[in-house]
Amino acid sequence: MVAMASPSLAAPLDVEKDELKLGFIKLTDMAPLAIAYEKGYFEDEGLFVTLEPQANWKVLLDRVITGELDGAHMLAGQPLAATIGYGTKAHIVTPFSMDLNGNGITVSNEIWQEMLPHIAKDASGKPKHPISARALKPVIEKLKDEGKSFEMGMVFPVSTHNYELRYWLAAGGVHPGFYSDTDVSGQLQADALLSVTPPPQMPATMEAGTIHGYCVGEPWNQQAVFKGIGVPVITDYEIWKNNPEKVFGLTKEFTEKNPNTTLALTKALIRAAKWLDESNNANRMEAVVILSRSEYVGADVDVIANSMTGTFEYEKGDIRAVPDFNVFYRYFATYPYYSDAVWYLTQMRRWGQISTHKDDSWYDETAKSVYRPDIYLKAAKELLAEGHVSEKDFPWQSDGYKAPTPAEDFLDNIGFDGRQPNAYLESMKIGLKAGQTVKNARVVTEGQ
Repeated sequence: MVAMASPSLAAPLDVEKDELKLGFIKLTDMAPLAIAYEKGYFEDEGLFVTLEPQANWKVLLDRVITGELDGAHMLAGQPLAATIGYGTKAHIVTPFSMDLNGNGITVSNEIWQEMLPHIAKDASGKPKHPISARALKPVIEKLKDEGKSFEMGMVFPVSTHNYELRYWLAAGGVHPGFYSDTDVSGQLQADALLSVTPPPQMPATMEAGTIHGYCVGEPWNQQAVFKGIGVPVITDYEIWKNNPEKVFGLTKEFTEKNPNTTLALTKALIRAAKWLDESNNANRMEAVVILSRSEYVGADVDVIANSMTGTFEYEKGDIRAVPDFNVFYRYFATYPYYSDAVWYLTQMRRWGQISTHKDDSWYDETAKSVYRPDIYLKAAKELLAEGHVSEKDFPWQSDGYKAPTPAEDFLDNIGFDGRQPNAYLESMKIGLKAGQTVKNARVVTEGQ
């Protein structure tokens, strides 16, 4: 193990733009931005940053594209979708992944009570986790028999939450619906109707009965528990152990015009992520207090602490240890792996957002045009020279791809190799396969 040197007083980079406005959504995984600001890491790099909460993910992306924001906390799918032209077309890149895990799926109390008879119990009488969507299937079928639809909220069509919710439903035999070139609702052939709800509005929307549940990041799952209106049934850590979550996104044009500024931003964010995880999460309560402030997440300290400090409450009083619910630095969390980008692209293809078959090389080329580990490692090298980080903290020899994720790390026991996206898609029981597209609400062979 290489010891970390004492930080040196290195001169800041000669940044091209020193006054920056960065956007975020009020979720706990915006923490690296808040900590980089509060701990002076941006200033150490010669940057004077304003952090500004945004109304929703679309507004956030649009403002980055127009230059009103210099960069932002983004859904991992946003830079990829924009670059390939799904929705707003713009070349967005990321030199920094913000975290692993951090999401959950919550259902209303009424739905939970109907699921309970279909859920196995442990010796103490508590529900056994992870809970499969198979327990939800008879509830959906009952609603259908009554002429009602089962509806769930997710935060954005290209969000991790959309894909994780779809993954969980499909693994339990519940069809989450397809997208097509002419129908972007994502509800074609669906057993469960998924629609967009902004994260802070999810608990109230579920309480009002507009949706039966939702998939969202913290603190909005724990908020449902604290308010007594719902039960989180599964975390994304249980769907895919140590899955990639948010990224920091900038336009490609910004990074080309401002390479030193981009490097400086990446350095500050790496230091913030390290602070969040160091000494076995010793700084987490301080981070929770910072995040609870109205200018950041604006939720109660107790609600944010419930997940940020290594536990997760499912039902009232059913508090379980989940030490990796939020990971900001461990496990090379901040390295922007091409394989993470490929996974998101496979899900876009699986559900029809990418309407036609793409060969494996397309996934590789697209991932490399958006994810920028070269910028990340350059920033890491400077931090190492300055004594702020350890050599062991970074995958210096990586070609940008993780080793294949083993089957046991996924809820449905299907492994993932980022170098073989089409083989991965073929292994899924529900979803589009090679040569298939959605036309007139039906899955057909391309060209028909």
